Order: sequence, then C-alpha cells, then structure tokens
Amino acid sequence: MANRLPIIPTIIVGAAIAVMIALGFWQLARMDEKKAMLARFAQAQTLDTPVAFPRKAEDIDNALYRRSSVTCAEVLSQRTTPGHNEAGRSGIAQMARCRLGGGGEAEVAFGWTPTPQVVDWSGGTVQGIVGPAGTEARLVANPAADGLEPLARPDPADIPNNHLAYAGQWFFFAITALVIYILALRRRTQGGGTRARDH
Repeated sequence: MANRLPIIPTIIVGAAIAVMIALGFWQLARMDEKKAMLARFAQAQTLDTPVAFPRKAEDIDNALYRRSSVTCAEVLSQRTTPGHNEAGRSGIAQMARCRLGGGGEAEVAFGWTPTPQVVDWSGGTVQGIVGPAGTEARLVANPAADGLEPLARPDPADIPNNHLAYAGQWFFFAITALVIYILALRRRTQGGGTRARDH
C-alpha cells in the first residue's frame, strides 16, 4: 500500500505543471508577436507621410513612430521629467497636457532643457513624432518649441522583449515542481518501506 501513487496530490501537481508549461509556450508565442510588432514599428520610422494623431486607443498602434501634428488649443497643465535630446545628452523633457483642437486631450513633449526648470508654453500647432505614453499616445515635438532643443525621437528599440526569459522561468518552475514531487514520493516510499520492516 505504501508504494501506491497518491491520486489527488498527483493530479494537483500534474495540473500545476501543465499550466506552467502552457504559460511557457504562451510566452514564446508572445515573443514572436512582439518581434513582429517591433519590426512594424521600425518600418514606421522610415515613413515620411504624416498620419492623423490617434485620439482613440484602437488607432494608436498604426500611428506610433509616424510623423503627425496636433493643435494644442489650451495648455491644461505642465510637468517635467528626465529626458534626452537628439544628441543623447541627459536633461529635462518639457511636457504639457493639452486640450486639442477638435476635442480630446493629449500630452505633448514640446522640448528639452539641460537644467531642471518649468518653461511656460502657450500651446499652438505642433509637429512631431507619435510616441507611446502608457495607454495613450503623446506627440514628441520636432522641431521643438521656440528656444528649446528637440527631444530624442521615440524609438521602438526602447520597448523590451523579455518573453523568452519569462518562458524560461515558467519551464524552470515546471521542472522544479516535478523534481520536488518525485523526491517527495521517493521519501514517502522509503518511509513506508522502513515502517513495514519495523513491523
């Protein structure tokens, strides 16, 4: 009786291992999807034809890294964040939240300064490159606002593709769970055999 495989624990561990393996293969599929997306974004960088600035979430992917323009009808707020200029020098990105002409809102990165400061900006028509901003898109001005330097262009190479590492982690977890369970079964069997001999 001591050598019988415990049915319920085996089912639970087997199901967990199966889920981990499935997640590993899902991450491999996501890796291929991410590669294709990054290749599409790299191709978009070479296109000169401007696109309409995306005002809906479903339009963002097709506009990223393309040239576009917006009219900042009203500056709603301003902030600064670390950023790089076109030469790669570290400094401050000047950001403004705008009410757009025609409706809606968007963030505009309107220039770069070498030192921390808030540069007053009154808005207007801005040309630039569409970049990602969380679940939204922002326009990175190029040329920059008067008196400021242009920020570095948004680059799809900055988007990480860590799915291979994630897949490896899931496969490692699955192997580890299997090894631990086998060792636990062996210990259980050896313990059962010892008790039987004692009797």
